Amino acid sequence: MKILVFGTSTSRNSINKKIAIFTSKQFNSSSLETIDLNDYQLPIYSIDLEKEKGIPQLVKDLQSKVNEAELIVFGLAEHNGTYTTAFKNALDWMSRLQTNTFEKKKIVLVSTSPGGRGGKGVMEAALARFPIHGAIILGNFSLPKFQDNFDENKGILDQDLEISFNKFIEKSKQALV
Repeated sequence: MKILVFGTSTSRNSINKKIAIFTSKQFNSSSLETIDLNDYQLPIYSIDLEKEKGIPQLVKDLQSKVNEAELIVFGLAEHNGTYTTAFKNALDWMSRLQTNTFEKKKIVLVSTSPGGRGGKGVMEAALARFPIHGAIILGNFSLPKFQDNFDENKGILDQDLEISFNKFIEKSKQALV
């Protein structure tokens, strides 16, 4: 199974990319590819720019990766309660190329933050919006207080959160079949 790990932040040390990579490894796939939005620096979307210059090749490349994936694991970074500017801009461009950006793509969503909400604002936005773009959301999980509850070598440290995470993974795996 080809899994695309999509971190939605341009932070070099994105905690959401870390939790997404950790999550993707739970699916035991031999084919994992991680998207780094720093590799997809796009101009701010505008209809005038699109008419003048067309859709950038980087958008086509990114959409191609989405189309080729069998499962996409999104690490949803939250800025002011919703998507990061870089991700929202990429999504705006991608939706101009393919309206159903995630057409029939199986997706799992994870988010985290240093605070106690764990990125729930962006999670709510994605749960509402991604199906409009054709996504099939298999499951979602938000991890609060990343620095207290996650270790890159050990995984989720809090026992109750680990149990919830494992249930989310099992539910997602069952929905893949």
